[in-house]
Amino acid sequence: MRTIGLIGGMSWESSAEYYRLINQQVRDRLGPLRSAQLLMYSVDFGPVEQAQHAGRWDVAARILVDAAQRLQDGGAECVVLCTNTMHKVAEQIQAAITVPFLHIADPAAQAAQQATTLSVGLLGTAFTMEQDFLKNRLAQHGLNVLIPDAQERQALHRIIYEELCVGIISEASRRVYQQVIESLQARGAQAVILGCTEIGLLLKPEHSPLPLLDTTELHARAAVEFALGSGTPAAQ
Repeated sequence: MRTIGLIGGMSWESSAEYYRLINQQVRDRLGPLRSAQLLMYSVDFGPVEQAQHAGRWDVAARILVDAAQRLQDGGAECVVLCTNTMHKVAEQIQAAITVPFLHIADPAAQAAQQATTLSVGLLGTAFTMEQDFLKNRLAQHGLNVLIPDAQERQALHRIIYEELCVGIISEASRRVYQQVIESLQARGAQAVILGCTEIGLLLKPEHSPLPLLDTTELHARAAVEFALGSGTPAAQ
């Protein structure tokens, strides 16, 4: 079994989901007493969040590059960044390490392709929805990516940072997300990518009129495939 390196803490609510999902999948594959061989470097989200909203992505990149190098030095054989938004600095992280970096967009795009759902809605932080770092990666796989309108993006962003990142699950907020999904469906979306690792804490398949592609679950699965030798990461 290869050793997985996780960069977590953004937020730790979703990082805990990564740990649970990876270990559950290894147990399902290998037997009831089996678990993943992994390392996690959990950063303090406060300085990262401040850098995000200040537009200081260079500061955030330095924090995550340091985390990735520490994981590699500790024996990690791949690096998994447990957040969508910070994939904005994915290239800097991969350039600083020699082990594979498993990009979060690739398993989501592959799942969409397998389901022949090539027009997808993208939900996430305002950074993820409005900037190109994730949308372009998805488009490279042949996907047509739709994003919510400006007012909807603001509402989703607020819920992520003020509620989901601190463990608050609200039925009212769930309804906001459902309304956004219904709007995306009316515009032609065939499925929805949960492009923030906390959204899966709020939305389950039964809550959505469209299939949900949860990046947390799919990224965790890709890490397990790599760890067990049955998955090869795409080049960064």
